[in-house]
Amino acid sequence: MLSFIIIVVLSYLLGSIPTSVWVGKLICGEDIRNHGSGNAGATNTFRILGWKAGTMVSLIDIVKGFTAAYYISQIGDVPEMVGAWETEVFMRLIAGAAAVGGHMYPLYARFKGGKGVITAAGMLYGIEPISISLALIIFAAVLFSSRYVSLASITATFSYPLFLLMLRYGFDQPIDGSLIVLSAVVAATIIIKHHANIRRLLEGNENRIRSFKPAKGRLNQDQQT
Repeated sequence: MLSFIIIVVLSYLLGSIPTSVWVGKLICGEDIRNHGSGNAGATNTFRILGWKAGTMVSLIDIVKGFTAAYYISQIGDVPEMVGAWETEVFMRLIAGAAAVGGHMYPLYARFKGGKGVITAAGMLYGIEPISISLALIIFAAVLFSSRYVSLASITATFSYPLFLLMLRYGFDQPIDGSLIVLSAVVAATIIIKHHANIRRLLEGNENRIRSFKPAKGRLNQDQQT
């Protein structure tokens, strides 16, 4: 039980690293949460600080989820706790989910974090790469066709547990039941976190990507004028 607690706490603390907040303060001395959508995530970083900062934040957030699921989950010996579920897969999910929770509600940033999509993607690549790769294809297709990052994120998040079901029951892949159940819980949490975006989408006033050219960032443009 001690190993379980250590894994959860370390994963949460890793996920709590407020990448976009720290990068914003490092680059221009600004809190990203005071600009744009107010969200401490990669999308707002791309929009406000530009593609270099956005790419840096995205990569670090992916690594947070992957490290928790693939490495931190292996700390110590965790006893069998979940019956028919595979303990290793279950612990990778728990560690990854703790990192996603830390990203959404970071201890180091007054519990005001991002929406967890990129950190969740990193977590899932550390567990089962096929289904998350399919979900990312959905993300790209929706993003380029609609220009709504939020809609692409919500659609890809919703599709991920469906791809797991398809792989397990349609193609007889050894997908553990814990991955299906807990990924559905994480997906639901991420979608709920997008409630404001869903409202704006329904009202027709959600922000859209105007161009797929590398963004310079609003703050950088303001400083140049």
